Amino acid sequence: MLTTVLVANRGEIAARIVRTCAELGIRSVAVYSDADAKSLHVRLADDAVRLPGVTARETYLDAERIVAAAMSSGADAVHPGYGFLSENASFAAAVESAGLTFVGPSAEVIATLGDKVSARASATAEGVPVVPGIDLGDGDPGGLRRFGGEHGWPVLIKPARGGGGVGMRVVAAPHDVATGVEIAAALEAARAEAGAAFGDRTVYAERYLSSARHIEVQVVGDRHGRLVALGDRDCSVQRRHQKLVEEAPAPGMDAALREAMADAALRVARRVGYVGAGTVEFLVQDGAFYFLEMNTRIQVEHPVTEAVLGVDLLREQLLVAGGEPLSIDAESAPRGHAIECRINAEDPARGFLPAPGTLERLSMPWRPGVRLDTGYESGDEVPAHYDSLLAKLIVWGPTREIALHRLREVLGGTVVEGIASTLPALCVVAAHRDFAAGGVSTRWFEQVVSPTLRTAPTPAPEAEAAPGVWIAGRFHRLPAASRTGVPGARIRPRSSRLGTSLTTAEPPAGAHQVLSPMRATVTAIAVEPGEGVSAGQVLGAVEAMKMEHPLTSLTAGRVVAVHVTVGQLVSAGDVLLVVEPEGATDAGS
Repeated sequence: MLTTVLVANRGEIAARIVRTCAELGIRSVAVYSDADAKSLHVRLADDAVRLPGVTARETYLDAERIVAAAMSSGADAVHPGYGFLSENASFAAAVESAGLTFVGPSAEVIATLGDKVSARASATAEGVPVVPGIDLGDGDPGGLRRFGGEHGWPVLIKPARGGGGVGMRVVAAPHDVATGVEIAAALEAARAEAGAAFGDRTVYAERYLSSARHIEVQVVGDRHGRLVALGDRDCSVQRRHQKLVEEAPAPGMDAALREAMADAALRVARRVGYVGAGTVEFLVQDGAFYFLEMNTRIQVEHPVTEAVLGVDLLREQLLVAGGEPLSIDAESAPRGHAIECRINAEDPARGFLPAPGTLERLSMPWRPGVRLDTGYESGDEVPAHYDSLLAKLIVWGPTREIALHRLREVLGGTVVEGIASTLPALCVVAAHRDFAAGGVSTRWFEQVVSPTLRTAPTPAPEAEAAPGVWIAGRFHRLPAASRTGVPGARIRPRSSRLGTSLTTAEPPAGAHQVLSPMRATVTAIAVEPGEGVSAGQVLGAVEAMKMEHPLTSLTAGRVVAVHVTVGQLVSAGDVLLVVEPEGATDAGS
């Protein structure tokens, strides 16, 4: 049995690990950056070690400092959570070399399965179908162009390591990339985000399936040779390749397909003697499934599996790491249905821009079968340096219909105040008849839901009797074609303090002011005062919550001022650069 676990993470998953350790009588040690000094996971842990700095690379991605913290705190194990170093084989090896237990598979297994390229090779060796792909290594525009020409467009660029949708880029069509400029830009953007988030800039590409569902299978193995598959989850409601809503079991799947996918998942994991919790992800389209990747860690969406099977996957992780056998009955059938919604600090009315700041209030109504996993409490600061996850709302019901009804009811009573959140977007999903029917694709949200969040008109007062949601203090009626037509479709989240819309007033004297769209860190400035620029040219970039936002010029002209430097923290609406349009000087003389 483990005695002391250092939690090498932050936020929701760190708080969850600390609480599970307490239930098992295990001492917990948190690590924290300067930005997280007052965070919930630090307040909950038995002990905490400071990692000086605020960026992920300085703190939660610094393997050497984390191992040193584990040694100095008397820990005998390290739990990596998800994200950061959780799928970094070098980190797992460093933990093992220090004589500590890594809560997860071995470094060798992570190197094989945590790397998406070698994981695909393992799946192929086991006869599991895969989507056509290519290893791009350090980024090869020519190779990507040839691959797209051979296998068809669009093509999806992905980091070889890590997950959560970070670093993914879709290259749409060959005519968009004939010169290779767009290819090179997409590759560099993907590599930069992957390096910042996971410490590895390696990327690969695969054929992009345009109408696929994202279905995954949970597996868990112990050190005694037992490996089980614990059902499937549907994670198809996504934006920017990041999941918003997940559910278990996946709706609309026939028994033969479920069995085939579970068998494929076990074959991939058994090939390397997998130990711990892991997830094998597939794309499903036209009745066929294709191996996507394996995440060698606990998933953000694991609670829906816990809810339908009555298990505690974090508990199993810790027991297995301590040498105990699995206590899970693999023959248990799913009981009822569970749905998870991710409440992120992002503004759906402004294209899901990150929205860090002070979380003045976070609350939800408690109902049977409802659970809230979070790394924040009312009054906490949500920093701009890390991911945007505020909380996970999980509901269970004896049937999917009842789970949906409970979800709509609870979303309507959930309060997020002080910062913008994805709560309104989640309400639209829950009330939409496409989602109620089940089986939406990974592109459904961005094609069907996202446009309504930005363009839906404010109806007349009498129209409020129709199903709808409140977004940024304005009521939006759901289009008739999208309503579920079932009780509970009308949702009014109580939160109306969802941030302010940044409007760009006409700059003085005809100059174009480039404003920061959010509270963020300046990551690049590509121009200097006096330099000529073209309309649409990228002038620099800012980053918040692991998302980079390019700064572009709306006009051709000349840069007359640069007010910021790389590394500077800026607020929404701050003037970063000023561009004088072509002819402005002549016109005013």
